[in-house]
Amino acid sequence: MQRTVILDLDHSVGALPQRLVIPLEHWQEALRFGCSLAALRRFRHALDDTLPTDYGTIMLGSGDFHHLSWPLIERVPGNGQFQVVVLDNHPDNMRFPFGVHCGSWVRRVAALPRVRHVHVVGIGSTDIGGGHAWENYLTPLRRGRLSYWSAGVDVGWAGRMGLAHAFHGFACIDALVEAFCDAQRAQPLPTYLSIDKDVFAAQVARTNWDQGHMLLEHAMAIIASLCGGLVGSDITGEVSSYRYRSWWKRRLSAIDQQPEIDERQLDQWQAQQHALNLQLLQAIDAMPMASASARHGNP
Repeated sequence: MQRTVILDLDHSVGALPQRLVIPLEHWQEALRFGCSLAALRRFRHALDDTLPTDYGTIMLGSGDFHHLSWPLIERVPGNGQFQVVVLDNHPDNMRFPFGVHCGSWVRRVAALPRVRHVHVVGIGSTDIGGGHAWENYLTPLRRGRLSYWSAGVDVGWAGRMGLAHAFHGFACIDALVEAFCDAQRAQPLPTYLSIDKDVFAAQVARTNWDQGHMLLEHAMAIIASLCGGLVGSDITGEVSSYRYRSWWKRRLSAIDQQPEIDERQLDQWQAQQHALNLQLLQAIDAMPMASASARHGNP
């Protein structure tokens, strides 16, 4: 079992067994919600200086930091190709003109030469509905680099635009998970797994974003289906309270209709999150690492 690393940006991750905590709170204002590409490059260099050679799952804290998956995926060791599986209620492939933010990083990952394909699984948000079609980066979808797996969202517009191959829409989460697991077992690939816990229904874990329909057993089935082995993993979606010092981040957060956190229930929500983390980490740790040939050569 490799050591879990906590990138401690917001003090939201509870005590985990065999953990390495890297104190990074001084980065919180610069990175949270979104940042310039220059700031993210500086953070990438900081990761190179602080992360050990070998490590297990990375805990990112709040879902406001999900764009930090990009530099983590970029630094996966070896030179072989792998797929990226993102469990998320949102596509994280939305237009953002100010650099990169927690809802726009997927198109950057889909462009990485070693990433064969990105699957965003569990989308229940209307971000991929017809009313928001123009906000999605269409190029990775059109080029076969990215697929959306959604439940309960009308994605009929995609077929009219010739993008039906990239949209896997289902009436319910059970059907989605079954189809995705079947596809993974039929064509196993080395995988980087990224979990944003807003993919879960609120009774599983409360987050500070609108939430999806996934239950714990769905996530466990998906993890078990990744039989090509893992090259890396991260978990985000903790709940934490923060007031931005910069007015533009406060404004952008308001435009995105980010829900307010009830401070009276924060401890209870974080305890719920902690219990879920332990279960997810146990399932991930039980998965085989990708073989040396998959990690260091073409699969």
